Amino acid sequence: MTRERPTSPDVTRRDILRQTLSNAGRLIAVAGIGRLVWLSGGRRADGAGLDSPRPPREAPEESPTRRRSVDPYRLPRHVIPSRYELTLEPDLTTFAFTGQETVTLTVRQVTTELVLNAADLAVTSARIENDHGAAYDGTVELEEALERCRIGFPAALQPGDWRLRLTFNGVLNEKLRGFYRSSYKDQAGTVHWLAATQFEATDARRAFPCWDEPDFKAVFATTLVIDPALTAVSNTRVLSERRDGGKKVVRFADTIRMSTYLVAFVVGELEATDPVTVGQTPLRVWAVPGKRHLARFAQEIGAFSLHFFEEYYGIPYPGDKLDLIAIPDFASGAMENLGAITFRETALLVDQRTATHAELERVADVVAHENAHMWFGDLVTMSWWNGLWLNEAFATFMEMLAVDAWKPEWQRWTTFSASRAAALSVDGLHSTRPIEYPVRAPKDADAMFDVLTYEKGAAVLRMLEQHLGPAVFRDGVRDYLHAHAHANADTGDLWTSLGKAAKLPVPDLMDAWIFKPGYPLISVTLNTPSELVIAQQRFTYLPEPPAGSDSGGERDQRWQVPIQLRIAAGGQTETRRLLLKDKETTLALPPGFESVLLNEGGHGFYRVRYAPELLKRLIPLLPDRLAPTERFNLINDAWAAAVAGLMPLDDYLDLTGRFKADRDKNVWTLLLDSFHQLNRIVESGDRPLLEALVRDRVAPAVEDLGWAPRQDENELTRQLRGELIRALGTLGNDPAVQTRAAELYQTYRADAGAVDPNVVPALVAILAHTGDESRYHEFSERFAKAATPQEERRYLFALAAFRQPELLERTLARTLNGEIRTQDGPFLVGAILGSVYGRELAWNFVKINWDTMDRLFPKNGLRRMCGGIVGLATAELERDVREFFTSRKIDLGGKTLDQYLEQLRVVVRFRERSGAALRSYLQRFNAA
Repeated sequence: MTRERPTSPDVTRRDILRQTLSNAGRLIAVAGIGRLVWLSGGRRADGAGLDSPRPPREAPEESPTRRRSVDPYRLPRHVIPSRYELTLEPDLTTFAFTGQETVTLTVRQVTTELVLNAADLAVTSARIENDHGAAYDGTVELEEALERCRIGFPAALQPGDWRLRLTFNGVLNEKLRGFYRSSYKDQAGTVHWLAATQFEATDARRAFPCWDEPDFKAVFATTLVIDPALTAVSNTRVLSERRDGGKKVVRFADTIRMSTYLVAFVVGELEATDPVTVGQTPLRVWAVPGKRHLARFAQEIGAFSLHFFEEYYGIPYPGDKLDLIAIPDFASGAMENLGAITFRETALLVDQRTATHAELERVADVVAHENAHMWFGDLVTMSWWNGLWLNEAFATFMEMLAVDAWKPEWQRWTTFSASRAAALSVDGLHSTRPIEYPVRAPKDADAMFDVLTYEKGAAVLRMLEQHLGPAVFRDGVRDYLHAHAHANADTGDLWTSLGKAAKLPVPDLMDAWIFKPGYPLISVTLNTPSELVIAQQRFTYLPEPPAGSDSGGERDQRWQVPIQLRIAAGGQTETRRLLLKDKETTLALPPGFESVLLNEGGHGFYRVRYAPELLKRLIPLLPDRLAPTERFNLINDAWAAAVAGLMPLDDYLDLTGRFKADRDKNVWTLLLDSFHQLNRIVESGDRPLLEALVRDRVAPAVEDLGWAPRQDENELTRQLRGELIRALGTLGNDPAVQTRAAELYQTYRADAGAVDPNVVPALVAILAHTGDESRYHEFSERFAKAATPQEERRYLFALAAFRQPELLERTLARTLNGEIRTQDGPFLVGAILGSVYGRELAWNFVKINWDTMDRLFPKNGLRRMCGGIVGLATAELERDVREFFTSRKIDLGGKTLDQYLEQLRVVVRFRERSGAALRSYLQRFNAA
């Protein structure tokens, strides 16, 4: 699944990560699923016959009574489902549905009770029977708090195969989870409805009673009974359609054995592209009427990545077709349902002529990510939610590989630096968690969909791939997928396969990275002119954990750190590699030593702290003699050191002046976002002084690049131009740039083709920043009449970028009055929480309307919204935030709230420690 964290008009992972990065006190906000062999004859791709369904291996057999006392959130293991025959009839006029199912079960020990999951359902009948003539009606008891259904029988069920028949009904909810309703308006303003599903992590139980845990894999045979005017899509191809009593009955083929959270069905007025065939798989993109013309780009990357993954994994795609479906209301970015991937419209539909590079990159990334899941997650699934990283980290890693192969000019591994930085920022907290973390309650599973699972997991995999070698790593991945196809696996299974391929003890190398929190700070000092000392310790932003918090692990913990370093001496350079296992090691330097760069290539998941003398030797190499990723890491690590109090803020600000000639988009993303963080902590009266510093740093690059693209200019430079213009006109508050932006926007309105699409978001942002009531009304109209999902999002988030309190109050009110989709509302509130002009206003709004938002907003959206509290960067506001969450006993699942609160503590502590130094520096700079 792809998370959705839009915090700005440009919907890209970088934008989705901006809030995460700044939240962490990183304060570097980065402005963020063999068909022919699987389904024929029941045989695996390697030619071996499929075993009978492997029982879930979470725990040994035990009585239901004991199981209930041990863990109320896990189902007993004495009954195993193997097949669901599911019929559902949704009604899009009453927003209700009825259902019936027959579940084939294997009873492994004598029992008089079945326990399965059900939530928000009425189970109206239950009957069980077997082939030996036994048949019993069951008594149903729903346990709402545990989201379970207990079915008791008048006689004991003997071990063997049984068929459970259930009837039930439910509501097509507005919560964007389970089986829910979504709507859109046509050009005449008429509202149309559709029904869609979102089951990950634990919401299949809201659509049909089931064993809703990932290791209860089964085959699903779905039938949908719908209005004849509508279309139905599910995981597999349509086997038949027939009319029955004024309804259309659509029957779908059997799925592979898979987990309940991957089941999907969508019903509504939908249009599909013509299929393209990849191998033997037809691939189509679906959208609501009027938007099919926006599907071509997604279909192109969909076809490319599907072929790429078949080649990389050495296993055919495990479904019989692949549909990519855009849903108007969708809480996440996308969901990897086997054969029926669902997407938020902004992550699938795009106009290549008018989209920015960032918007195209976003679509490519998400489509590739979800296609990768067809193997990692769908074919092979983690045994329990603690192993979610086996799905999401691999899909993130594989999306980078695929998009980089498709568009090498996009330099996706270089731009992945921002993703790695986001993970480093959160993982520098005492309240961080390991990549693999215990999960008990459903809300804890939901909280696992975060930057540590996705970005840290992917970054650690990239580091391992580079350490082992890409070919060896790929061979290990292939072995893992072949060995566990159609089954479940754990982290140890992956290490076994990678270790077999590499002939190395992979657990020794990797366990600390996966099962322990945090990461190392590698300190580099000169012991003598001919000897280097390299030491490791855990990096944290705060020297001690916040009061009452879990420390997150021992400060003296150790990692096996694959380090690649480049040494310059006597006019020559050499690359060395070492595996740092101990607290420190020494390294002999060659005669004529000039400089040393650690983390050459930038793939290591650690920070580097150079002794001042060694940092001074690197500065003359900027920008041309260090690779973009290396420059990014240099400034990223310096900024983190400044925030953590390991480097004087003056030194960091001086260092930013060394990057004026840099033209790498990622380097500038980091620089600009560190300025944004400084804007959060600077006193309001000193803000003009900071604006002058920003103009000094940014204006030369804008003058050099100009406002229009040049011939043969790459797409990353075009994206950089837009980001720099935006920063200069907003954060730098440059009047000339604001005037030019207004003029160019009028040109754009008259002729959209006359302005580079990558500059348009900057124009909108600047005009919102300087805008008045009239401009607000104009942007509201543009939002309502947008031609593409990206344009709609651009103008929507512009409504959070105005500075006048009365306009921001209007935007906040619209998140609750039905004008703005509930999928977007929490992110809009979060954006205003992060605005220095609206943060206190937004915080008061949150406090007053918390119960309403908790009822209306999707839970994952509400969780992301709370990340905006990091913008409340004063001690007084911090105390108020802590009192509110404590008094209300709010639990966001996992360590989410602890992390947000510590991120806020980091920002406030940074302000307290460095606020005076910042003012003094700015005064000296402006006086010079």
